[in-house]
Amino acid sequence: MSACLLLAAARGVSATASQPLEGPRATVALYGDGAPDTFAPGARLFTDREYTVKECPEWLRGKTFLRGSIESSFLRVTRDGVLTFLTPEPVHPRAATQVKALERLGFTWIPQPERFQLFGAQPFDLARVYQKRVKKGDRLRLGKWAVALDFEAAEVLPATPQPWSANTGERLYNGIVLPEEWPPQTLSPRDTAPMAVPYLSWRPPVVPIDVGRQLFVDDFLIETSTLRRVFHMPKKYAGNPVLKPETPLERNGDKNSAAVPKSGGVWWDPAEKVFKMWYEAGWIGTICYATSKDGLAWERPALDVVPGTNQVLPPDLTPDSWTVVPDWQAADPTQRYKMYMRPPGGQMPGVSMTSPDGIHWTNRVFSGDTGDRSTMFYNPFRKKWVYSLRSGFRGRSRHYLECDDFLAGARWEPDGPVVWAAADRDDPPDPEVGRTCQLYNLDAVAYESLMLGIYQIHRGPENNVCEGLGIPKITELNFAYSRDGFHWHRPDRRAHIPAERRDVWDRAYVQSIGNICTIQGDTLWIYYTGFQGDASKTNSNWLKNGMYDRGATGVAFLRRDGFASLEAGDGGGMLTTRPVAFSGKHLFVNASGTVSVEILDAETLRVLRPPSTAATVDSTCHDLGDVSAFSGKPVRLRFTLRNGALYAFWVSRDASGRSDGYVAGGGPGYTGPTDTVGRAALGEAK
Repeated sequence: MSACLLLAAARGVSATASQPLEGPRATVALYGDGAPDTFAPGARLFTDREYTVKECPEWLRGKTFLRGSIESSFLRVTRDGVLTFLTPEPVHPRAATQVKALERLGFTWIPQPERFQLFGAQPFDLARVYQKRVKKGDRLRLGKWAVALDFEAAEVLPATPQPWSANTGERLYNGIVLPEEWPPQTLSPRDTAPMAVPYLSWRPPVVPIDVGRQLFVDDFLIETSTLRRVFHMPKKYAGNPVLKPETPLERNGDKNSAAVPKSGGVWWDPAEKVFKMWYEAGWIGTICYATSKDGLAWERPALDVVPGTNQVLPPDLTPDSWTVVPDWQAADPTQRYKMYMRPPGGQMPGVSMTSPDGIHWTNRVFSGDTGDRSTMFYNPFRKKWVYSLRSGFRGRSRHYLECDDFLAGARWEPDGPVVWAAADRDDPPDPEVGRTCQLYNLDAVAYESLMLGIYQIHRGPENNVCEGLGIPKITELNFAYSRDGFHWHRPDRRAHIPAERRDVWDRAYVQSIGNICTIQGDTLWIYYTGFQGDASKTNSNWLKNGMYDRGATGVAFLRRDGFASLEAGDGGGMLTTRPVAFSGKHLFVNASGTVSVEILDAETLRVLRPPSTAATVDSTCHDLGDVSAFSGKPVRLRFTLRNGALYAFWVSRDASGRSDGYVAGGGPGYTGPTDTVGRAALGEAK
């Protein structure tokens, strides 16, 4: 019985027992870092904190407990019996406690004593004891913080993924089969190694490629190659910024000026044929709305939310972090647009809202508690809304929560989000600041056949240093890629959108937007936020301090699909794919140089179709011919390339070159969230 099933079965009034539960004790397995120890004064409680036991009830003295991370507890019951947990008294609404979660799971409060000073001297360090009779196979996941104890025996299991070749869960569009338990709940918050990407170690025997252009950001589709992989950098627009503080709302009186989307969004509206931007006017001011026909010149329409302005956020709300996403499949017209907004402050709820037009926002639902800079995105491959939540393991980091219904899913409980993403030991510290990197934010969007992510990497200095200088902290943007929506492959750790580190508009505090990019013809447009700061403003009021002043919006350009290419010189080279299957008719490539392709039997590598006539091209949508004879049959493709680069390939259902993959924020010529037009969109670019 999974933890989520336990939750569903156990909601109700909490119970109290006057005496500890009798009977045999359970045996358990703990996932991740940790070890069993003896519960007694002086024992260290957590692997990632120095807290030691101060007091303990006599009936628990000498019992075995599990020393694990303070951030989360994830264990499996291996034999029926009584299980005991300790967690703090809920004396403060923001205190870290698992009382509500334990009571929902059916645990009984054992007031023997009612509470005791587990460690420290503060009221929020007073602990309660909870017990329950659990069954073999039960999986229990609790957030910050809980201590499991009084069991017969325990083992610590590695949090490393099991072979995915044996998975029996959801089958994705690309052939990946997920584990039954999803999302994964075994990631260790202490592990500084790069996130393991299990689908790259256990790839599907045949990869379906009907959805989207197939990019070469990893080896998922590659069997052998003599080509050289090159990762590419976007080029910042020389005319930046394209939006800067100009209106009274944006100038923000005596507070900090800003006209910045943060994670808001820049989305193409195919019905109105304009780009729509949601941006923050004034630092911690309000949310406004602008439109553009070409993505460079932005107009601020007069709206009726606050007459005479382009404000769209209801006046009683204050934004800190937020995202706007259009819902293309919304059955309810009042939910055509979705927004998640988190006000400034410590751990607290955010608010999820919907709108028919992106201007008038209703249907407010307050979320579970989370930290600032929390955002959300939509994973259309699995039809899941995902909340990307600020957390605090290894400094700034992220927890993950997915749901089918955006509004209902916002009501998460403390044990709902799971440990997800953080900066790791491969993120290079800034050579001048020298601090360990942290993950400030993680935005994501569906692009062609994968989820495209951006890690906002915090390099320092910390807030107090920047406040004293009146300059923004350094954050920069790094691309990430996922084919299952959870695990991120980050093969190139350079700053793809860097901070300039000099007194210009994007000096530092560079942030991504929720849709990450739009598409105009052959080019990806990557919008971003930057801050110049103001060293003359060292006010102790953080709303007036220069570190958050003069925020503006810019854009950078990258070739379509141009995150990575496989390249060859005059001597040429070859790439052979793993077995692929398709139902389309025409093979297309995004390539430069001289390229040809042959089709091989998936098992024997026997040539089924000899090499096509070599063509010298430089095109983001080039037709290599009709391959309909091989539709529905596993085959391999062998590309030969000379003096050029191969960025992507795909099999289109017709000669238009449509990929039926996702187009991020969209762009001129596209009629919805996927590419149904192919080459026709090239002529629509301004």
